Amino acid sequence: MAELRISDDELRESIETNQLAKMRERGSDLTVFSPRASFMAHHIGDFQTSSTWASICNELCHRVAHLFPDSFVGAAMLPQSPGVDPRTCLREITRCVEQFGFVAVNLNPDPSGGHWTSPPLSDRWWYPIYEAMVRYELPAMIHVSTSCNACFHTTGAHYLNADTTAFMQCLTSDLFDVFPTLKFVIPHGGGAVPYHWGRFRGLAQELNKPNLREHLLKNIFFDTCVYHQPGIDLLTRVIPADNILFASEMIGAVRGIDPETGHHYDDTRRYVESTPHLSAEDRWKVYEGNARRVYPRLDRALSARRR
Repeated sequence: MAELRISDDELRESIETNQLAKMRERGSDLTVFSPRASFMAHHIGDFQTSSTWASICNELCHRVAHLFPDSFVGAAMLPQSPGVDPRTCLREITRCVEQFGFVAVNLNPDPSGGHWTSPPLSDRWWYPIYEAMVRYELPAMIHVSTSCNACFHTTGAHYLNADTTAFMQCLTSDLFDVFPTLKFVIPHGGGAVPYHWGRFRGLAQELNKPNLREHLLKNIFFDTCVYHQPGIDLLTRVIPADNILFASEMIGAVRGIDPETGHHYDDTRRYVESTPHLSAEDRWKVYEGNARRVYPRLDRALSARRR
């Protein structure tokens, strides 16, 4: 790691011509900036490999946030590895919070890369990470990495499958009774969740769980990485505005231009602005208010800047 040399000028050029350029073009002020999910690659090598790679990536995110403090704030990749005790992630969580000022973590529910060899998120196996998250007031973006299973395309299947799977693992458990302040953000609009909300409501009822608003929506939130207007319309119609966080991958899974609209698929602000299911107050929640509530360390950092 000591041999790696990336200058501040190289970082500036990379960010200014990519993420920051897109943010300015689309009117986004601040990005919670973490290592790219598909490159976390927890299934490659062993724990030492993951630990070294997580350390490098998190330090680079910290440097970007330091170079562009008005535009980026860090979120940590964890050094997960298949079959390795999650306690091994605690040192990196502490470093990223106490030294770097990070406000969130990415949690991979399937470090095996598409073979699902880890226990479900409700299992006590994960509790050491949850305890650290609660102690530091960190939400987790529940996000898998690259699929090495030929049955699951990484961004077209594995990501969306994992979103749905994570939600169902929480639905069938009492995880949030154990950790009432734990917060998960499920990306890509929640996978199949909004589309099959009736199915999930019915399953919760059959399992004698409380209604979903009471059972899960105090702790689970969904982002707006959904790449067409009908998808955002459905998300904002089914899921309460209090549980939706604005997100736009910007240099992520889908980078092309939609020939039906002439705009980039992942320019999600256009969809949020156009949906009929959000009031002006709801849009403020989606763009800012909910993020300040779900990411309390971010809220405090932004409030401190205004003093």
